[in-house]
Amino acid sequence: MAKVRTTLTIDDEVLRAVKHRAARGGQRESEVIEEALRRELGLDLLDRLWSRAEMSEKAASKLSVEAQHQTRPQRSRRRRR
Repeated sequence: MAKVRTTLTIDDEVLRAVKHRAARGGQRESEVIEEALRRELGLDLLDRLWSRAEMSEKAASKLSVEAQHQTRPQRSRRRRR
């Protein structure tokens, strides 16, 4: 994954907490910040879900189309004249 350098302005208390967590965990400050952002944005959940997916994309698409058809009201099979 490509990384970009950015500058952000954050509260001193937040930065102290980041530095503390980084030191305790043997991580860089940027890693702590990125992990927190991923959690807050829900990106970590998506990564975990996709990594456990056992169904192929084709099978998942077929299943979703079948589910949509089952939830739609039945149309009359007779054509109006």
